[in-house]
Amino acid sequence: MSATADIKPVSASDLAALRLAGTRHEPWRSLDELADTAEFQRFVEAEFPAIAERMPLAVDRRTMLKLMGASLSLAGLTACSEAERIVPYVRQPENVIPGKPLNYATALSSDGYGIGAVVECHEGRPTKVEGNPDHPASRGATDAIMQASVLSLFDPERSRTPLKQGEPASYDDFLKDIAGLAGGWATSGGQGLALLTELTTSPTTKAQIEALKKRYPKLRVFRHDPLAAISGEQATTKLFGRALTPIYHFDRADVIVSLDADFLGEGPARLAYARDFAGRRRVRKSSDTMSRLYVVESTPTITGAAADHRHPVRPSAVESIAAAIKAAVDGGNAVAASSPLEPAWTSALVDDLRTAGRNALVVPGAHQTPFVHSAAFAINARLGAIGNTLEFIEPPDAMLTDGDLAVLCHAIAGGSVDTVVVVGSNPLHTAPSDVDARKAFSRLKLLVHWGLYRDETAFLAHWHVPATHELEGWSDIRAYDGTASIVQPLIQPLFGGKSLHQLLAALGADYDADARALVRATWKAMDEDGWRKALRDGVVPDSATAPVVIAMPSDLGVASPRPPVADRLELRFVADPWLRDGRNANSSWLQELPRPLSKLVWGNAALISPATAERLGLKNGQAVNLARNGRDIDAPVWITPGQPDETVTLSLGFGRKIGSVAALAGGYDAFALRTADAPWSADGLVLTARDGSARVVTTQHHQAMEGRAIVRHATLDAFKRNSHFVREGVPPVPTESLYPDWSYDQEAWGMAIDQSACIGCMACVSACQAENNIPTVGPDEVARGHEMHWLRIDRYYEGTVDDPDIFFQPVPCMHCEKAPCEVVCPVNATTHTHDGLNAQVYNRCIGTRYCSQNCPYKVRRFNFFGFQDFDKDSAGPQQAVHNPDVTVRSRGVMEKCTYCVQRISEKRIRAQIENRDIADGEVVTACQQACPTEAISFGDLNKKGSRVVREKSTPHNYALLEELNTRPRTTYLGKITNPNGRIAAKSGTETGDG
Repeated sequence: MSATADIKPVSASDLAALRLAGTRHEPWRSLDELADTAEFQRFVEAEFPAIAERMPLAVDRRTMLKLMGASLSLAGLTACSEAERIVPYVRQPENVIPGKPLNYATALSSDGYGIGAVVECHEGRPTKVEGNPDHPASRGATDAIMQASVLSLFDPERSRTPLKQGEPASYDDFLKDIAGLAGGWATSGGQGLALLTELTTSPTTKAQIEALKKRYPKLRVFRHDPLAAISGEQATTKLFGRALTPIYHFDRADVIVSLDADFLGEGPARLAYARDFAGRRRVRKSSDTMSRLYVVESTPTITGAAADHRHPVRPSAVESIAAAIKAAVDGGNAVAASSPLEPAWTSALVDDLRTAGRNALVVPGAHQTPFVHSAAFAINARLGAIGNTLEFIEPPDAMLTDGDLAVLCHAIAGGSVDTVVVVGSNPLHTAPSDVDARKAFSRLKLLVHWGLYRDETAFLAHWHVPATHELEGWSDIRAYDGTASIVQPLIQPLFGGKSLHQLLAALGADYDADARALVRATWKAMDEDGWRKALRDGVVPDSATAPVVIAMPSDLGVASPRPPVADRLELRFVADPWLRDGRNANSSWLQELPRPLSKLVWGNAALISPATAERLGLKNGQAVNLARNGRDIDAPVWITPGQPDETVTLSLGFGRKIGSVAALAGGYDAFALRTADAPWSADGLVLTARDGSARVVTTQHHQAMEGRAIVRHATLDAFKRNSHFVREGVPPVPTESLYPDWSYDQEAWGMAIDQSACIGCMACVSACQAENNIPTVGPDEVARGHEMHWLRIDRYYEGTVDDPDIFFQPVPCMHCEKAPCEVVCPVNATTHTHDGLNAQVYNRCIGTRYCSQNCPYKVRRFNFFGFQDFDKDSAGPQQAVHNPDVTVRSRGVMEKCTYCVQRISEKRIRAQIENRDIADGEVVTACQQACPTEAISFGDLNKKGSRVVREKSTPHNYALLEELNTRPRTTYLGKITNPNGRIAAKSGTETGDG
């Protein structure tokens, strides 16, 4: 391209116009016939004046097309600098076959820790994230946030240019300003310079910060991570003289006690822990065993929903419960009277722990106090579990800092810091309410902000530098167990962002740093073959941190637990499962994904118990004022079964107004009540009812099964006595039908879902949305019941409202053998395929919605409006997130689960090319692949011995609403629990013998 360096590249839209438009003034002549240079020049000037201005003089048609082709081929080879420049290749890159995706291993960040991922790319365009089966933190699974990362990559509201004093500037201008300051920093040793970081496990980032400290000895590094919990670090430092990180082995545990720990839904190891936990909960025959889970929690969680015994308590009561259990395990009962647990409950739990011995496990909540952590570790030590179900490692995130945000603000006020570089975090939104970060930062001589969005902090900054998305840049990161992964880019930065490594290098006077070279230098001990293997596998071999040997002191050395507050409301803070601290607030996928238990979307609410609501005279959606320590917010209430009495739960992450999607959402900003000394729970809350109400949008309005055999469940002992318990008390399945029978010569696809393994985490729903181009519809349409998800997870309560049993049931299309939807469609848009799928032909559908009315499962979705934007100019780069293997539907057609028919077709074509049958497990649906507990099985029902056939042949397999004789191909395995018979059942269901 050196010969044409002075010619501005012609855009993809220009090329399309020239190649496809022809000559409108002479429609009988084609563009190829305009061979004469002058004639071609006149044609372009008349029809495309904007393009003519960019053309070199005296260029003929053939030369012009060559120039355009060359410039566009470079755009394709560099994976597109803008999403709309994805065009056919002139010279096809090696290993790229149009229409055939490539997969690359990388890792995504979760609260600073890495989770392994494999990203599918279509011609250089990332479209789908899957888990890396070789990575210890993912085991091949994903969660909703990982699935939505491709949407955030193409978010048109990401920062597109550096800003100086709020005005667009170039990155070179930023480097010039930094270069002008670097000399002074070098002379003064970095006097007045501070770096504000988040929790990080990146070895390269740590190495760069250490290098900066050597260059600028007076540089101060502070850490602000609003979701970080330091109680465990404080406890291990007190107990062992150094901070350590616990690693739990749920696959080895027979009895598990959770002290307010949501290990299935929170933390960097949640996917791995969910896999290990579910592996001990699978029952297929009467000789199988199960682990037993006791949960004490201060707000409902999916871990509590999976428990065999759950006890809701106020946040202040967890310390006394931990002390009581420890005293009982140690052989005394001195503090048992102070525990809010019933003596029989505590006694049964402790006896179970003693019986399990080294196979027992007590897990403290990350946000709980150091006392709870110390007590839990001491109980594990007493039982001999350390070294088996519990191990300790050096913290992967260990890095010396000078303090937190409050210390930084104090240093700014004192004048010792006048320049702050904020990387990643948004302290002006997430700061504790008693830390005035805005006032402190307004005093700075220079505030630099590096981030994906122009958020609250960026608006105040003197310089804002756009960040690269984690799918756009080179880096490295460690998992919860220390395993390292190389983060490799899947696409060039769409909006010219710079990586954190480039920014840190610039602070150190390296203004032309290459991020890949910086990461490669960190891992220089690996040879080139090892480096390529680490990139290919997504894991650096032998990089996990080895367990350390610890000695538990005989005395915990901590104060006695504080007594619970009896006369005041308590406050409990939780991070929203999808938005976290608000950083994902601009993702419509995550805003519209129902929360696992409340099923709320597009906003949050203050959760209260039914008893507290009755005492205060409150109803769902009623507005209340919540006040504490002179600060207050207004919020709607949401009555939640299983919520502890006299406790209000507030979720972080909402209330932001930066970004169109975030502003569209409702909800309150819980950070306004959060203080530095009480980040996760507090007392002294004052609740005052308001006259009005606020809209709370939910996707599930009916919470009970009303005695119907929807989620069929039994205890382990009951299963051993009658393995066919799902047939008890239900009418026999009809055997005759007026519907036609079908025969299948090759495949006959079916699905089985194990409800004992399903934890309701919603990973399957988000994966289905990402795979099948399912649009979001916004809060107004969801409030009308028009949500578009093809798969939902119904949540049911059974028993008492103060402590109910909680059940989850994923409901995709059942693909009925006798499908009621098929016979009522007037245009044959819903049909039965040769392999048993209930297919939906979009170009036949005329929108009568007869099929939806005739579907007893209500799994069909009608797109009332044009939720998909087909105008590339107005849709922007978010169009690029669409999976090209799946049709993007316009308005007025019925949509539904297809068993990921595009994946079936792809594997069928491959098998035919290789002249073989499709192997068992070769076709994996999106929901199945994402599930962290492997609750979903899918395969060919005609293949004897396949996993799905084995699952469907279990005695507790049943079909939903089977009395209707629809004969669904999706069936369920009844839920089996393992309660202790010494503890009274909550809902009247039969319990085991302990």
